[in-house]
Amino acid sequence: MTKIWEIQIFLFKEVMNIAKILTSTATTAAQRPAVSFGRKQILNYAELAERSLSLAAGITDCLGLKMGDHVALIMKNCPEYIEILFGLWSAGISVVPINTKLHQNEFSFILDHSQSRICFCSPGLVDILTPLVPAISRLEAVISVGEPAYDNLFTGRKKGVVEELEPHNLAWLFYTSGTTGRPKGAMLTHRNLDVMLNSHLADIDDIGEQDCCIHAAPLSHGSGMYVLPHIARGANNVIPESGGFNTQETLELLSHYHGCSAFFAPTMLHRLIQDPAAQSANLNGLKNIVYGGGPMYLEDLKKALSILGPRLSQIYGQGEAPMTITGLTRDMHTDHETEAGVARLKSVGVPRSGVVVKVFDEEAQELPPGEIGEVVCRGDIVMAGYWRNLEATAETLKSGWLHTGDVGFIDQSGFLTLKDRSKDMIISGGTNIYPREVEEVLLQHPDVQEASVVGRLDPDWGETVVAFIVPSEGSQVDTDDLDTFCIDHIARFKRPKTYHIVDSLPKNNTGKILKIELRKLLKEKTDEICNV
Repeated sequence: MTKIWEIQIFLFKEVMNIAKILTSTATTAAQRPAVSFGRKQILNYAELAERSLSLAAGITDCLGLKMGDHVALIMKNCPEYIEILFGLWSAGISVVPINTKLHQNEFSFILDHSQSRICFCSPGLVDILTPLVPAISRLEAVISVGEPAYDNLFTGRKKGVVEELEPHNLAWLFYTSGTTGRPKGAMLTHRNLDVMLNSHLADIDDIGEQDCCIHAAPLSHGSGMYVLPHIARGANNVIPESGGFNTQETLELLSHYHGCSAFFAPTMLHRLIQDPAAQSANLNGLKNIVYGGGPMYLEDLKKALSILGPRLSQIYGQGEAPMTITGLTRDMHTDHETEAGVARLKSVGVPRSGVVVKVFDEEAQELPPGEIGEVVCRGDIVMAGYWRNLEATAETLKSGWLHTGDVGFIDQSGFLTLKDRSKDMIISGGTNIYPREVEEVLLQHPDVQEASVVGRLDPDWGETVVAFIVPSEGSQVDTDDLDTFCIDHIARFKRPKTYHIVDSLPKNNTGKILKIELRKLLKEKTDEICNV
C-alpha cells in the first residue's frame, strides 16, 4: 500500500526539460516566424515544434538513441541547428556543440571524451569527420544535414514527445576553448539553461514576439544560448545566409528586420564599427547588441555608442556559468562623459539575478570594495562540474563557489571591474601588471588597430611586458612614438619593453585573442621585433 507521504513527494517532484519552451510557444504563437535564413522565413513555431518532435522520434526509432546519450553538433550556423537542438532535448539527449574551426585531432578528442554516439555536421566537414568513426569507440555515425540520412529521420515518423527530466539532467556539454591545455567539458543542466534564459529576460532584454535575434556569432557558443530566450518569447531567430559574421550582411539584416538583437564578441563589434558603411546605415531596426566573451576596450565602446546609440548591453559569464555572472544594461551605457560614467563603462556591471558575486584573496576570504582578487560566484547558473574530470571540478568548484580564474575588484556601488585572467597577469620586478590596462592605452593611439599584451620570462625582472600591434589601415607604427605615448599615460614600469608588429592577431572561433599563440611566437620568432 502506498503511503500518503510517498504520494506527496511524487506530486511535488520537480521535473524540467528546456525543450518545453518551444512546445509552449508553439501553442500560443503557432504562426509567428521562428527561424529565418537571411530575409526568408523557413519555419513558423508550429512547424519548428513539429519538426523537432519528429526528429526526437527519428533519433530514437532509427538511430537507437536513448535518454542520457550524448550527440555532437559540428555545424556552421544554419536553420537545422535549432531544430536539432530541440529535437535532442525533447528526447532527453545531451547536446555537445563543437567549434567548426578546430583541427581534426581536436574534433577527435572532444568526440571521444564526450562519449558522443552520433555527430551531426555541415556538409563540408563530412570528409574530415567520417574517418574518425572507426577510431572512436562510442561514435556510431556522422550525419550531414541536408543529406538523405538526415532527411530520413523525419520521414514517416510519428511525432515524439518531450521527455520528463530532472532539473539536474545534463542538457549542454560545453567544451572550453582549450587555450591552456586540453578542453574541459562544462556540464550545463536543464536548470542552468532555464536560469540563464530567465535571467536574460529579467536583466538584459525584454523580448517580444515582434523582435528577432540575428545569429551571426557561432550557435555552438554564446549565440546558441540566446536562441532560448527568443524561443521562449516567440521571437524570430535569423540565420545569416553566410552562416557567420559579415559586416555588410549584418547591416543589411538590421535594415530589413525590426527589434533586432544579437550577441557579438567584442572583436565583432569592433569590426562592425570600423566598417565605413556603419556610419550611414539604417539602424532603426537595431534594438540591442549584447557583447561579451572577452575584454571590451573603452575606446571601441565609446565609438560604438556614438555610431549605434544606446543599444549596447554587456554580459560577463563563462562556459561554467553561461552568459550570467554580471551585466551592464543599456541604461548603464548612457553616461560616457563623467568620471563615474566612464568607470562604469570600464566595468562588467553588477551581479545578475540569482547570482552572488564576490572577490576572494588567496586564502578564499572575501575582500573589501576596491581590493583586487579572484572573482568567484555561486547560484543556480553554475555548472554541475566538468565531464569526466573530477580533479578540475574540485579545483574550480570549492565550498559552493565557482572560482572563475579572473582577477578584478568590486567598487562601493557594487560594480565589478575585471583586470585580467589570473594566468595572464604579468609580474615584473615583484609588481603586478595587468595586460588589459596597457592594451587600453595602446588602443588610444591613432596608428594602432589592435593590441594584445603578454609577459615574457626575464632573468632579471621575472617577466617583461611585450606588445603585439596590428597597425591601423595605411599607418606606419613608430615604436618610439608608442613608447612615449605609453609613458604619457601609464607608469613607466608598465610600458612594453618590446613591440612586435603583426598583420593580425590569432583568434578562436568566437573572436577571442589567443594569447597562448602569442607566447609561442615569442619563443619561435625573433624577426621584426623592435626593442625599446
